[in-house]
Amino acid sequence: MTTKTVWDKYSADIKRFILSKVKDETISDDILQDTFIKVHTKLYTLKEGAKLKPWLFSVARYTILDYFKTSKKMVELNEFKDEIDAQPTEHTEKDCLRGILINLPKKYRAPIFLSDIMGFKQKEVAERLRLPLPTVKSQIQRGRKQIAQGFMDCCGYKMNKKGHLVGELQEKEDCRICN
Repeated sequence: MTTKTVWDKYSADIKRFILSKVKDETISDDILQDTFIKVHTKLYTLKEGAKLKPWLFSVARYTILDYFKTSKKMVELNEFKDEIDAQPTEHTEKDCLRGILINLPKKYRAPIFLSDIMGFKQKEVAERLRLPLPTVKSQIQRGRKQIAQGFMDCCGYKMNKKGHLVGELQEKEDCRICN
């Protein structure tokens, strides 16, 4: 398979993915180009054609992370707090998550934001926050548990036997956190 074939088939999907992360058309074009430069130089290493699409998205994800690291345009946690403070008009799971995250202790909010929202590996989160890796791992785990508990407290979700949240979103008036 050639780089041109891969470009023709997947570039639009990869661009949408990149744009969803960086929110800037020009920057996403640059990252797309960087992604396909990497693809062009490493395409020969891919053994199984069935793994091409996941591999492409992985290359794109790491290229996005490289962009944030090298350009120092890492979103500050305060900006994230402003973003989650915005109140949409329709009640959604995002409203509940916003309320839960606002009420999450800062020591859990920062690692959760960097790992689960920004997509950094836990080791990178530990380096950024200048904390030991085991500390970051436990903070992320405890933060996730508090988020799940928040959904159970907020909107009446339940935890099934497999440990997944199940249920339906309650009306906003009945919601303890969003209301």
